[in-house]
Amino acid sequence: MIPDENVERVREGADIVAIIGEYVPLKRSGNSFRGPCPFHHGTHANFSVTARGGYACFVCGEKGDVFTFIQKHLGLDFVGAVRLVGEKSGIEVKEVKGAQTDERDPREPFWEINNAASEFFQAQLRESPDAQIARDYLERREMPPETWARFGIGFAPRGDDLRKHLAALGYDDRRQSEAGLLIISEERREPRVRFRERLMFPIWDTAGHLVGFGGRVLGKGEPKYLNSPESEIFTKRSLLYGMHWAKNSIRKAERVFIVEGYFDVIRLMMSGIEEAVAPMGTAMTEAQATLVKKYTRTAYLLYDSDSAGLKATFRSGDVLLANGVSSRVVTLPDGDDPDTFAAKHGAAGLEKAISQSIDVFDRKIQILERAGYFADLRRKREALDKLLPTIRVTADNLLRDLYITRTTEVSGVSREMLERELAETPKGKTAAAEPPMRQATTPPVRRGDRRVDRMAKGARAERELVRMLLHQRQFVEWTAERLDAHSFFDQTYQRIYTELVTRGPDVTVEELAASLDLDSAEVLQQLLSENGGLDRAEETVTGSVKIMEARHVDRRLLEIDEELANASEEEKDGLNREKMRLTAEMRALGTPRWKGFNSPRSNALREDS
Repeated sequence: MIPDENVERVREGADIVAIIGEYVPLKRSGNSFRGPCPFHHGTHANFSVTARGGYACFVCGEKGDVFTFIQKHLGLDFVGAVRLVGEKSGIEVKEVKGAQTDERDPREPFWEINNAASEFFQAQLRESPDAQIARDYLERREMPPETWARFGIGFAPRGDDLRKHLAALGYDDRRQSEAGLLIISEERREPRVRFRERLMFPIWDTAGHLVGFGGRVLGKGEPKYLNSPESEIFTKRSLLYGMHWAKNSIRKAERVFIVEGYFDVIRLMMSGIEEAVAPMGTAMTEAQATLVKKYTRTAYLLYDSDSAGLKATFRSGDVLLANGVSSRVVTLPDGDDPDTFAAKHGAAGLEKAISQSIDVFDRKIQILERAGYFADLRRKREALDKLLPTIRVTADNLLRDLYITRTTEVSGVSREMLERELAETPKGKTAAAEPPMRQATTPPVRRGDRRVDRMAKGARAERELVRMLLHQRQFVEWTAERLDAHSFFDQTYQRIYTELVTRGPDVTVEELAASLDLDSAEVLQQLLSENGGLDRAEETVTGSVKIMEARHVDRRLLEIDEELANASEEEKDGLNREKMRLTAEMRALGTPRWKGFNSPRSNALREDS
């Protein structure tokens, strides 16, 4: 037998329109979907399916839910129907003996403790003096208290209050740790709460169960956003923030807006646009694209307009196209994101921007054209290398054909040649095609300067730090509290570090690699293949951090030297005081000493031999 809770979970998670649509051709008609009845073999659209979970034929009178349909149409019994619907919906169906049918869903204890934690966070935001920083922050972002309540926004204090509060409710440390609210490690005597001094956003699954949290740091600190760890109920790559609110609106509007973060979703919903979701700071995953496809085949990408936002836009676009979802890009004015734009212009302004959106493939071509990539033969070849991967992954054959035609128009390359190129297996892993982005540069240092050696050591420290963090994840949070992404000069290590810190220490290698461009993913694999020196991980991590901090101070000292040359007497006094302070800070940092740092590869080779 299947427990009632499991049956209800499958019923809630099933997309009845998509499932029945596999057997009956359905077309939208108002708030329902219509087609010919499969039971009396009608030819007119008398068979109606509603997104809320039922079907009915106005001629023969057949009606029921998703399980009834599968039973009658395929001839299965009830258990078989539940199993099949569960498989189609990605929900595990467990059968138990009759005496065990009263057992609760095994995930229910996690939902319970998360709800208790959410109530605590919300009460803290409303009432705690320590939460004034959070209330001020929300006020600056024009988020009134009624919005806090609607979206369950809360505040996590710095101390041990959450742990004590949950303990008083009967949730011991083990239970809190399993829910991802408490961190228990061998390195610390006492457990500590995971979320501290953060604005808290509850995260629900599609069925409306509270499965985890996202915490935004207030003030300085990394990671900017910290999520609950991966668990039985929280799998970030399969969740979309806001989907449990948005799913009915998405079906009704036949579109979804994909934005970057919590505030973007909340602002769009406050503005009256309910069909908005966010992949929680990352580009779309296959599982998230599959979830989108359950409700619509049209997505609008409203990411930030900076280089990181453009990369996320095109990666998400490729994943959606690979899953049969067409994607359009909404371009906002420079300096605006969906949150700020919607706050200024409301739904009317957003709808106007949406009306000017263009297909994601056309947006790539637009950027490449503006960058002059079709001006000469060499760059034209590079442009094609950026466009072909998107054409390859596009699942919709008609759309794929249109992309080939468009590429022929802009490049002048014959259709036959393009199709021949597309038919070939691409070398190596296909990265998401990305238009050119502005590259960051390493700050210059003077040849012969006494600081050059520390700059060179800093470059090696970046590599060793990232390598150790990939192998020894227990140091990720400690490092994130001390170094932000701007501490890295090398863009590749910066990308890997940013993704590792943003996604948290529980991120899998596969998820990490999927979020990176091809070159960075190759460096990631190289670092993971080097196992030398892991027994000195703590020494290496702390030493690397000190060297990178010292390099940061050196950079500022160089800037001060240059500023002194043209400074007034009053300005020189201030600059010299800052220089003295930084020099003292440099002495306090000292020079880390640990074996093999100057040649990290030699350690790896020695230990592997």
